[in-house]
Amino acid sequence: MSKIETPHYRDTVFRLLYNNKKELLKLYNALNGTSYTNEDDLIVNTLKDSQFMKVKNDVSFVFSCELNVFEHQSTLCPNMPLRDLFYVAKLLRKITSDDDLYSGKLIKIPAPRFYVFYNGTSPMPDRQVFRLSDQFEKTIEKPDLELAVTVLNINDGHNTELMKSCSTLKEYSIFVALVRQYTKEIPKDADDKNEAIKAAISKAIDKCVADGILSDFLTQHREKVMEVCMWDYNEQLHEKTIQTESYDKALADVFKVMLSNGYSLEDTKKIEDALKKSHETSSSN
Repeated sequence: MSKIETPHYRDTVFRLLYNNKKELLKLYNALNGTSYTNEDDLIVNTLKDSQFMKVKNDVSFVFSCELNVFEHQSTLCPNMPLRDLFYVAKLLRKITSDDDLYSGKLIKIPAPRFYVFYNGTSPMPDRQVFRLSDQFEKTIEKPDLELAVTVLNINDGHNTELMKSCSTLKEYSIFVALVRQYTKEIPKDADDKNEAIKAAISKAIDKCVADGILSDFLTQHREKVMEVCMWDYNEQLHEKTIQTESYDKALADVFKVMLSNGYSLEDTKKIEDALKKSHETSSSN
């Protein structure tokens, strides 16, 4: 199956879902304990294209004098603060494009805030903060430049109050978990892997619609959601294949050295089997 992408970026289900101002405001209210109702006051300014991320999980908007950057991730990346620094610099440049930065007048900008909504399989606490200063080669007690990214675990059983306050976020997490569950159940020897993946995603959508989980959204955007999920699954599979091939090559090189240094073929075989078993277990997670 060929990859589905545009010349600049690829949307994800998270971005499709939260391109809706009403849903964005609900999420903002849940995070801040507020009860704003006028979504027309919210200005979406998500970058249409970006050289920083090939997969667009993000939504950015200005509201209540704040510049909010929301992102979904299924893997944790310690470089999120640096990536967001590049991203917010581009946003602020756009916001202040009509201002003279060399004038004597103080130019006010919305206060930036960064959130990542995580629902990967690796263990993580409810809340974790990644800081730009953690990436500095030299530790500075009071850095002149800082950027903090708050990562919130939205897997089942985590951040229960937040999930109660924002039903859409909870339902999104349920949908992703179902897609993950049904694709994992695909037999390794399936005759047509692409059709099996498509059936698994369709099953997840049907289950959610029947249970009233993102039912309107999934019904309205079913074709696009199918497309995005198919791309995502095949991208992950492609990356895992590359990792496995690199691992196998490295393993073969190691055992060549072991054999040349007097290890028996039986000894290397035992070690190889143990390492491969460990690698398969970690890859499946």
